[in-house]
Amino acid sequence: MSAAPELKATLTLPETKFPMKANLPQNEPLRLKQWSEEGLYEQIRKARKGAEKYILHYGPPYANGPIHLGHALQKCIKDFILKSKTMSGYDAPLVPGWDCHGLPIEIKVDEKLGRKKLEMPALSVLRACREYAQKFIDLQRSQLIRLGVFAHWDKPYLTMSKPYEAKTLESFYDFFEKGFVYKGLKPVYWCLHDKTALAEAEVEYEQHTSPSVYVRYPLTSAPEAIDPALAGKTVFTIIWTTTPWTLPASLAVAFQPEFDYVALEQDGNTYIVAEGLAAAVREACNLQSATEVAKFKGTQLDRVTFRHPFLEERTILGVNADYVTADAGTGAVHTAPAHGADDFYTGARYGLEQTCNVDNEGRLRNGLPNWEGKTVWEANPLIIDLLQERGVLMGRQDIYHSYPHCWRCHNPVIFRATEQWFISMETPLKNADGSEITFRQRALDEIKGVKWDPSWGEERISNMIATRPDWCISRQRLWGVPIAVFLCNACHEPLSDAALYRRIVALFHEEGAEAWHKYSVADLLPAGTACAKCGNAQPKEGLDAFRKETDILDVWFDSGISWNAVLVGNEELQFPASLYIEGADQHRGWFHSSLLCSTAIKEQAPYLKVATVGWTLDEQGRAFSKSLGNGVDPVDIADRLGAEIVRLWAASVDFREDVTASENLMQRAAENYRKLRNTFRFLLGNLSGFDPVKDAVAESELLPLDRYMLARTRELTEKVLAWYAQFEFHRVYHAVNEFTIVDLSALYLDVLKDRMYTFAPVSRERRSAQTVIWKITEALVRLVAPMLTFTADEVWSYLPKIEGRENSVHLALFLEPDQIATKDDALLADWGKLLELRDVALKALEEARKEKRIGKALEAKVELRGVYRGFESHTLARYAESLKELFNVSAVELIPGNEEAVTATVLPADGAKCNRCWNYRNDTAAFGPWSDVCGRCAAALRQMPEFAPFEAAGSVNA
Repeated sequence: MSAAPELKATLTLPETKFPMKANLPQNEPLRLKQWSEEGLYEQIRKARKGAEKYILHYGPPYANGPIHLGHALQKCIKDFILKSKTMSGYDAPLVPGWDCHGLPIEIKVDEKLGRKKLEMPALSVLRACREYAQKFIDLQRSQLIRLGVFAHWDKPYLTMSKPYEAKTLESFYDFFEKGFVYKGLKPVYWCLHDKTALAEAEVEYEQHTSPSVYVRYPLTSAPEAIDPALAGKTVFTIIWTTTPWTLPASLAVAFQPEFDYVALEQDGNTYIVAEGLAAAVREACNLQSATEVAKFKGTQLDRVTFRHPFLEERTILGVNADYVTADAGTGAVHTAPAHGADDFYTGARYGLEQTCNVDNEGRLRNGLPNWEGKTVWEANPLIIDLLQERGVLMGRQDIYHSYPHCWRCHNPVIFRATEQWFISMETPLKNADGSEITFRQRALDEIKGVKWDPSWGEERISNMIATRPDWCISRQRLWGVPIAVFLCNACHEPLSDAALYRRIVALFHEEGAEAWHKYSVADLLPAGTACAKCGNAQPKEGLDAFRKETDILDVWFDSGISWNAVLVGNEELQFPASLYIEGADQHRGWFHSSLLCSTAIKEQAPYLKVATVGWTLDEQGRAFSKSLGNGVDPVDIADRLGAEIVRLWAASVDFREDVTASENLMQRAAENYRKLRNTFRFLLGNLSGFDPVKDAVAESELLPLDRYMLARTRELTEKVLAWYAQFEFHRVYHAVNEFTIVDLSALYLDVLKDRMYTFAPVSRERRSAQTVIWKITEALVRLVAPMLTFTADEVWSYLPKIEGRENSVHLALFLEPDQIATKDDALLADWGKLLELRDVALKALEEARKEKRIGKALEAKVELRGVYRGFESHTLARYAESLKELFNVSAVELIPGNEEAVTATVLPADGAKCNRCWNYRNDTAAFGPWSDVCGRCAAALRQMPEFAPFEAAGSVNA
């Protein structure tokens, strides 16, 4: 006689092939390989062809190292956007790109080549730069693919590619031919370390210690011309500067015409300073006992003369300037036209010499032996000593202040007047109605037509455009796109010949920027080419009449025309872009240069929307740095925990704000991932044996709890789709997390266990639950797919097969709310009240357990008495069976009452315990070899083929 089958076996969790453990570091690369072999991204592009386009233009990261967490955050956010747009039905391709030219790469190549570089031809150095950039392009591309980011990785745009370099030069010529470009002597930010001019976008402010000095300049013109009270007095003015090295270039002293100035007399000398700063000057220059002998407006000091404090043969002119402020100093500003923008323009207005005597390395030239050949930093103490010797130093101290630094090498920069190429912000343009507008104003107008996210981005970039100087676009380096212009050797005027320059563009398209270095002037210029200004002509043989410009274009110009090189003329893409999204620093960088280039060339902004990503910081709010050792490497996290963890972390934060990251936070994301994965595993496990085509139950026939969960899924879907449209990914993350933990794990799936494990597999009750589990999974896997790109596709592969369904979740569309369930606010309201009743019941059950009146909840019966939160008795009666399931007890009894609050009373359940479902019921009896099987379980067992031998009551195993 064999033993009877174990009755509890029917309570076993249904089997599923969905792995219990994620093993993400091992499984994700396998899925990437599968996607590559299947050509998944090409399938997505084909599936969305012809749909409305959504074009996120990819800002080019710099190709000089592996990706960091900031890259990972930005690229994940972009991936969330494009995957959610794709699943919303848009055609949303991504062409990635890299910024390849510029100082960081050239400096690294310089370090590698050493002195050997000096003997190498330009073409060899450029080849080395290309190889260096390509190495990191390949590395970054592999790392971003590892993170699950979808893109046309096989055909990125590179600013160093021949077609791109040709488009960059073509765009420069467009500016040049329209009159935006000029070459002139102007003070620019100059990096002494890298020996090149910098644009404003390449300057950042860091704290720096500078020597500040108060220096007196003796008046040489008649004092009484300023004020009669000064007649016969020995008069000085006092200037204050934090750059003593600029004093050899001092040619004027600027006074604010609207200020009141006072003359302070002490020890037989009289000192002119601004009245508003007099108290501070008395303290700094030891003039506490000085008495005021005169007061007058700054206009009285215009064109008076002083003597230089140590170059005694030099006359210093008093000038008026509106930029003089009363924030600090003396109100008398030493003016060196070669070393400051304001100084330069004031010098031009007053006809002062603008020659710069500081060379490319920052060494002072053409001066006294005291400082000749010294760098500006070395010259500072030497010049202060000279001031002391000459008796003109009135006071000194070191100050710690914000000072401009090169954003690449992080060394302090200086202002230096040099000949550079500029784009004028005041270039006159024509409006459609024929009225005139400046280039600056047109750019400001275009900003207003763009949607900025966050909204403060509009004011930020507007302020930058409104106050920026002309754009210095030339750099004194080799690795970049040459400013391919010919200059007349006689008058130095640039050659203007549109047809010639079109041929140069075509040459660049064939051979790249190397062509400018490869061919001579005679090779490129036809004989007879003449200068329009002086008539100097290129001979058929002999000395060239023209020379090639040797400067290259600012790399911000390179990236600023990316819309022109990538979007325009590409049938898969479109101009303007739907979106630009990068870090906040790009308001002065890529957002900025792209706006200027597009406004000049296309007369419109290159983007419809601009979004900003915050900085990544550690848990103490500090920036990541090697010295602090506080960095979080996204590649390391992917290798140890899985790329999904990096993606889930990125989804959990509001990317518009500065965000924190650490090993601890990544581990927390991993724990949240485990919960999400286990929820999917449980959902899939309960779909065992379910065929949606044959087994799905109509919505109207679903059990009340199942209908409610479907309504909640619809509600979640409505919110999530709206949040995806608004890029509120952190809201999606938190809502999905709450839904899976609270609505599914803690409520629905827990409550369903009795029905799923004890009802007959084909029963309506079980099929009702499976129908809803299937629909929830179908909706939820789509909702998380943009974020959990690997896991969602894995879940998709284990869903019940339906003819015609997509091979990958990434080919599918989001389910519309109406595809999930009919909108039913009344149902949601009812269940809101039922869940309140559940809270009351669970509290009473917990108290009964503590008092040892019951053990498990199934041993109890709950009596509910009172007014049921607005329920009519007959309405609540509809949910009586649902309440038993909802409370997980053996019985619920509703007792009408007039009490204003519901009370729950816990009593021992009636009847006997069913050995199969463990409910207490009054209809338990023997079934086959088993005693105490309830009527519900007996009915279920009769529908199971394996229990057929036991259909007859009392049968015995043979």
